[in-house]
Amino acid sequence: MDDTSIKGTFAGNPREFLMGIRKVIQPRRTAARENARRWRESFVRYLRSECHLAENTVVAYDRDLRRFFTWLEGRRVEGLTIGQLSQYPAWLLDQQLAAASVSRHLVSLKMFFRYLQLEGVLKENQAELLGTQKLWQRVPVVLSSDEVNALLAAPKKFDLWWQRDRAVLELLYATGCRVSELSRLRPRDVHLKDRHCLCHGKGDKQRLVPLGGPAAAAVSNYLERERPALAKRRKPPSEFLLLSSRGRRLRRERIWELLKSYAARVGCAEELSPHSLRHSFATHLLAGGADLRQVQEMLGHASIATTQIYTHVDHTQLKKVHDAFHPRA
Repeated sequence: MDDTSIKGTFAGNPREFLMGIRKVIQPRRTAARENARRWRESFVRYLRSECHLAENTVVAYDRDLRRFFTWLEGRRVEGLTIGQLSQYPAWLLDQQLAAASVSRHLVSLKMFFRYLQLEGVLKENQAELLGTQKLWQRVPVVLSSDEVNALLAAPKKFDLWWQRDRAVLELLYATGCRVSELSRLRPRDVHLKDRHCLCHGKGDKQRLVPLGGPAAAAVSNYLERERPALAKRRKPPSEFLLLSSRGRRLRRERIWELLKSYAARVGCAEELSPHSLRHSFATHLLAGGADLRQVQEMLGHASIATTQIYTHVDHTQLKKVHDAFHPRA
């Protein structure tokens, strides 16, 4: 039934006319929502099976698209114009999202629209016309050597599972791995005799990172004194290295909470995060004379441009270079 027939049928009764409009619009919106749900689920399967993206990346794309469909409110994706799509970033900002989060949401949207274009759902990718804000590059939070030493020694014998917590902190700083990589380490990934650790990065890319003496000792103590007791709390025992009090994999959120707790104990900055130890790892290596390419490999960066931010962090090193080589220093 089209709009003309509705008007002809209910012309004498405005209330019946409005009800007739609803009978047409509501099923269309329900169908649009159902189609959107199917395409989102199909897109997520595509990211996992064909693109082989890391699970955290897939989850992030899915979460971003859920927000997009909330904004869509049952409208058809195929019928959106660039004028309508341009209202989406403003809506995201109204949701109190940071500029970096808005940019990430737009990347997710563009990827989704490319997929729909690939599947023949869309002829043109209107999302490609959306511009993204140029983000200021923020200098990361980096701890001094003294702050690192204080933080790594923060877990004490009166803390529950303090050997595990010390192993967590030591591994974060010794390897520079991401917290998601740390959470998924298995005992076979840590080679204490050879002093190296096998990290599984984004896209399941593997890299070997040297393991220092203090970190190796902390992991060894945890494996001998605490992990066996934690492993018994779950059947079958977990295959992961770092276990929770219930014997399950120590999740990234819990690692974040532990770090925050110990950072507050020793008076570190409130904005400190697990990634701050990764930043500190890279900055301290470069300050000690490590080659930028070597640091790139240890961090698992695809592009050296990502690693170059750490050359701007250690101001004392830059001052030494300036004093040594500038003619008017």
